[in-house]
Amino acid sequence: MKRHLIPSFLLSLLLSSAAFSAEAQNLGVVNFGTCVSDSKLGQQEQASFETLKKQMTMTMEETEKQLTDLTAKFNDPDYLDGLSPEAEEDLKTKFRTLNEDLNRYQNQYYQVMNQANMRIVQTLSTSINNASEKVAKEKKFNMVLNKDACFYYVPSLDVTTQVIAQMDKDFKPEGKKTPPTAEPTKK
Repeated sequence: MKRHLIPSFLLSLLLSSAAFSAEAQNLGVVNFGTCVSDSKLGQQEQASFETLKKQMTMTMEETEKQLTDLTAKFNDPDYLDGLSPEAEEDLKTKFRTLNEDLNRYQNQYYQVMNQANMRIVQTLSTSINNASEKVAKEKKFNMVLNKDACFYYVPSLDVTTQVIAQMDKDFKPEGKKTPPTAEPTKK
């Protein structure tokens, strides 16, 4: 009885691994990062993000420049001696206000950048999902995996270029896409 059990177990194991192997050939793998960097949508979103980042950085740099100028005035004893007590108090008030503004701008910067990044990832994920689904239907794949979910895969399973081509085919530029308002709120 044991003699028949072991060969039949090995035979069933062999058959199930062959079935799994046939199923494994019916899938694709997509590199998310490459889709982001090489697709038209990804490039548009990255450009929009950079524009937003530059706008916010310029506002913070201008405030920092004003703070530096005020600091230089505070460090110049001749300048301070020539000021009336009211003018010196006004200068200190302006310095505190600019410091508060800079802190607020920095907080807004991190919030806006985080929100913009999350929106971009969500937009691109949706586009990659839709393109992957179309490629999977066309190639009759059972599934398409993100490359990051695999420890290893055979390069022939990579369908990233087909997914990018589908994303570019589906891409509809929004003209001159303007990023969300990046002007920090002022008091």
